[in-house]
Amino acid sequence: MPALDRTGRRRHRGVVALAVGCPRCSTPVASIGTGGGRACPEHGVVTPLWRSETPSYEDLVQILSLAGDVPTYVPWPVESGWSIADLAVVGDEGKGAATLLTWTGVTPDDGPVEMTVVTEEAGVGLGARCARTDGPDPGIEACTGPPTTRVRVGGQMVPLWPITQWTNGAEEWERSVMVGEAAGRWLWLVFRPATAMLMLQDGWHLRQVDDLGVQMVELPFGGAGGSWWNH
Repeated sequence: MPALDRTGRRRHRGVVALAVGCPRCSTPVASIGTGGGRACPEHGVVTPLWRSETPSYEDLVQILSLAGDVPTYVPWPVESGWSIADLAVVGDEGKGAATLLTWTGVTPDDGPVEMTVVTEEAGVGLGARCARTDGPDPGIEACTGPPTTRVRVGGQMVPLWPITQWTNGAEEWERSVMVGEAAGRWLWLVFRPATAMLMLQDGWHLRQVDDLGVQMVELPFGGAGGSWWNH
């Protein structure tokens, strides 16, 4: 089991790697008991969220270990100039409930672009936090009618629907959100700015990171992420 420092952060190979928080909000969590449990003043006892503040390959390996059977998805193939800017997992010791990966790059139309992929079990609330929707889940009513697009996840074509998030004036242009269901879990795609969603086309491919084999070592890291962290 990875060691914890006095702030409750996980240490990986002697270096503080992952900060702990609540999956549904930015309120600090407190340790309860001796079993590693966490409590949030807003949401009660929660499964902890662990986040890499400066993502690296070593952090990714630790995230995958904590995630257990919950997949971490990355757009594939990797486009030049894009990198992993944020990593997080909800879970502990291989009993994962959600994962998050933020991908950043630049497009000719939008300039700097951020795309966050969340896959989670029902009731976790991490995707809703990133999307700024009432949660914790999008609800079945969010996935009705013809889907807007589909993405390929492994060998499955996953339909996606747009959902309405909390907006306030110009904030409606800040992000756009797509949601669907893959392998029995909610799949959220959150784009910033909102117009960046236009780069999402039918047949877009999301690959599970730990299926990449030796190519996982070559994944790029860097960029400013964490726009969701303080919400």
